[in-house]
Amino acid sequence: MADAIGLLRPRTVIGPNLRAAGEWALRFDTFLHVRVGGLVRGTCWLILEGHEPVLLQEGDTFMLGNPPPYVLASTLDASPRPAEPVWAGAEDGFVRIGPESEEDLYLCVGHIAFDDRNAALLTDLLPPLVIVRVADPHGRRLAQLIDLLATEVGLAAAGGPLVQNHLAQILLVYMLRAHAGQTDRPTGWMGALNEDGIGAALRAVHADVAHSWSLKELAEISHMSRSAFAQTFKSHVGIPPLEYLIQWRMSLARDALARDTLSISELARATGYLSESAFSTAFRRVVGSSPAQFRKQARQPPRSAANGS
Repeated sequence: MADAIGLLRPRTVIGPNLRAAGEWALRFDTFLHVRVGGLVRGTCWLILEGHEPVLLQEGDTFMLGNPPPYVLASTLDASPRPAEPVWAGAEDGFVRIGPESEEDLYLCVGHIAFDDRNAALLTDLLPPLVIVRVADPHGRRLAQLIDLLATEVGLAAAGGPLVQNHLAQILLVYMLRAHAGQTDRPTGWMGALNEDGIGAALRAVHADVAHSWSLKELAEISHMSRSAFAQTFKSHVGIPPLEYLIQWRMSLARDALARDTLSISELARATGYLSESAFSTAFRRVVGSSPAQFRKQARQPPRSAANGS
């Protein structure tokens, strides 16, 4: 999990947080990647398009993965208004609705964005909504993290943004663990990590991606026959083991090319290919362009930056 999240280059924005009183409802547009949050105090409804409304209570936490539009509301009868102009009026990290002296809700939220080149490693595996109740096995720890995060937002102390960023990423990991624990069979590498044999093979691949792995070696690490390992791996991860190895290598390659940390020949060796041409062929098959073309495109500034806007 740490390997995948590190490769995603997470960027965290905490808040603005919401303090509210009375009747209110805010409608949020769809957005990319992940939003995490929790109720420090009070209750509110979370209404996600295509899902039944969920009543969040004090200590509950939630995670939204590439979600459709959704509403946060004090009651189901409240008429929602667009959240964007309300959020734009935040002061000192807070949005306030209603009289400050009557506030009965405190919602702490954060948005975690990933490098678009590899974001699908995680976002493709997540449902639009994960709820962890405070009474759940992971719930108390998550509630404590939300409390810490909310405290840091209110302090405005030295090093606050760094602490907030790390707390949000810890919160993400715990939410992923909670999601894996709630689901009978999580999909992709996240679910496979919970399987002793398959998880051991995944960890071995991630620890030494340059090794020339064979199906036989990975099956031996998992203490299975080759056929049983291949079938079990595909049923949990969704693709055959050697295809996963190629996909993981290309994810690492995209990241290295975008950051321009290695030459193409060095990158070929680092990802287990005996020649630059073999690496380039595999990269083109998975990514759709040559490594040189990908690196050149990644070096180009965004169109808005190039236009000075």
